[in-house]
Amino acid sequence: MEEAPRPPFRNRILAGLPEEVLERLRPALEPVELKLGQVVAEPNRPIGHVVFPEEGIVSIVAVMLDGSAVETATVGSDGMAGLAVFLGAGSMAGEMFVQVPGHGHRMAADVLRAEVSGGGVLFDLLGRYAQALFTMLSQSSACNRKHPLDARCARWLLLTHDRVDGDAFHLTHLILSQMLGVRRATVSEAAGRLQAAGLIEYSRGRLTILDRPGLERVSCECYAIIRSEFARLVEGVEWPSPLDGA
Repeated sequence: MEEAPRPPFRNRILAGLPEEVLERLRPALEPVELKLGQVVAEPNRPIGHVVFPEEGIVSIVAVMLDGSAVETATVGSDGMAGLAVFLGAGSMAGEMFVQVPGHGHRMAADVLRAEVSGGGVLFDLLGRYAQALFTMLSQSSACNRKHPLDARCARWLLLTHDRVDGDAFHLTHLILSQMLGVRRATVSEAAGRLQAAGLIEYSRGRLTILDRPGLERVSCECYAIIRSEFARLVEGVEWPSPLDGA
């Protein structure tokens, strides 16, 4: 009996690999469920596995001594959680946890190190992804300093929408407040304004994007800058940037 064709990967890093590389790596790619709140990596602890999300989002957060946390970046089907392994560090000061549940594949850190040790396609893909993620980190930092909360909230929702399947996803005001680094009551007010404008709908921990073009108009330029870099570096397509000609 002829073997049924394997479904294509939704993760852009895995989907960008030649078939011969994928065939070599498939035995090391373990399907994994990404459960809400699941810790993927702890601060300053060795990262045993990297994760390639197919659906769902892993959040990278900076943890403070008082136990609070602020998001610095998100990883979805566009990338890999555990970039420190690729960069030769093996651990990181921040924490990674599942922000939006889903599924993906994980690979032992030692396997990834061996695969990229001599360069190759995966090395190149992760190198470009690292540059895109650095843009997200730096632009988000500047955004949190310069722009009003409603614009920052719209930027975060757009980036999340890009990385989930469909227009609705699980989200609590507590998580959103951690992601934006503000009090829960403050982010509730911002989300309420976006809902009153007909841009989103929020009910019982589930948020739905109703008007994406409207949300893009509310967002600052930071979303478009980040989106442009991910398109160029990860997807290999040109995307207009607000910085063009600046």
